Amino acid sequence: MALDLHSTMFYVFAFLTLMCGVMVISARNPVHSVLFLIFGFFNAAGLVVLLGVEYIAMTLVIVYVGAVAVLFLFVVMMLNINFTEWRQGFLRYLPIGVGVAALFLVQIAALYMASKPATNGGITLLPGKATPPLEQVTNTEAIGRLLYTDYAISFQIAGVILLVAMVSAIVLTLRQREGVRRQRIGRQVARRRDEAVEMIKVTPGQGVG
Repeated sequence: MALDLHSTMFYVFAFLTLMCGVMVISARNPVHSVLFLIFGFFNAAGLVVLLGVEYIAMTLVIVYVGAVAVLFLFVVMMLNINFTEWRQGFLRYLPIGVGVAALFLVQIAALYMASKPATNGGITLLPGKATPPLEQVTNTEAIGRLLYTDYAISFQIAGVILLVAMVSAIVLTLRQREGVRRQRIGRQVARRRDEAVEMIKVTPGQGVG
């Protein structure tokens, strides 16, 4: 069977995305893993573009590549982590990891079996929920209409969960440590100019004593 350009690009992007996923978990260098993750995000965005949903592809590149993956890269490069000690317990936690992966596969299979294709030419994101046909609205408008009308409460709940997670991460990492000077915003704001600035008259040729 002859493949057209669209099908060929789909298989190329799909193959590269799978290979990047394998390299993310198999690369020994964590920096290389993050780089493969970024490349995998780009290939996933290419797959989404082939589906005609360029808004999701743009969001994927901006949010995941431009923010999350780059943040991972900087954190991995800045932290002095002994990854050799982390890998020592790999075999001990391997059954747990396999179990979690199997659970994810079962959930994905259940979602796939429960999904139903659209019958009116629209985009069906969940069973029984279809947006207007593509020739009437853009995909950005269709996603926004569906997200902020039918799933507005779920969207707000997800935002609250992310806010709680962010605050929890800050609280967990904000600890009192000996030998570490903490920034005190109140004292910095209340400090006067004469306490921070000192005017010194420097004689030419002598420098500051």
